[in-house]
Amino acid sequence: MADRPILFSGPMVRALLAGTKTQTRRALNPQPFLEDGSWKVQWGKVLRCWQEGRNPQIIPNWLRISVGDRLYVREHWFTWGIFDDLAPSKLTGTEGVSYIADGHEGPRAGRFRQGMHMPRWASRLTLKVTDVRVERLQDCSEADAIAEGVEQYSSSIKLSHPFNPDWKGIYREGYAELWNSINGAGAWEANPWVAAYTFTVVRENIDQIGKAA
Repeated sequence: MADRPILFSGPMVRALLAGTKTQTRRALNPQPFLEDGSWKVQWGKVLRCWQEGRNPQIIPNWLRISVGDRLYVREHWFTWGIFDDLAPSKLTGTEGVSYIADGHEGPRAGRFRQGMHMPRWASRLTLKVTDVRVERLQDCSEADAIAEGVEQYSSSIKLSHPFNPDWKGIYREGYAELWNSINGAGAWEANPWVAAYTFTVVRENIDQIGKAA
């Protein structure tokens, strides 16, 4: 088991807080590729495969995140403005940390800080990984899309006809829209290999779990 950071956007943080998000998908980097009927990755590790074209079965230690790992959520944040000149590494936790996803700002609000620079102690959400799957992005089902915490499709995307046998559901359409908004136009259609993580959400800092009296 390991503790690792994981970055989420504001809408996904709100879904975590609301209890509607219990899955996340991350594209494998590098992507596996077929060579002589076996799946391989860029640096040469061979992945088990019995038949060309079948899903690769990833060697467990190849993935960065495993079942049992704890993930502390990083999100966009700010401190009181008087501390704007301090780098994250210089903050101690007494500087009035607030979270962009909450939408709370006031006269003391400081500059926007990127989630990737959030210190471990400032994280307010911890995810406990319960399942890991490797699959194509478009293997995401309607139930998976709901577990991703997304909303239904919006008018900004073309909705497939419900009676089309290839149509997978309105939440799945919404997830496709979200994926493209994060990864760029055509990212959903590219259908990359992804790691699909299922988790439980703990609304506490990773180092404070179990310490409350």
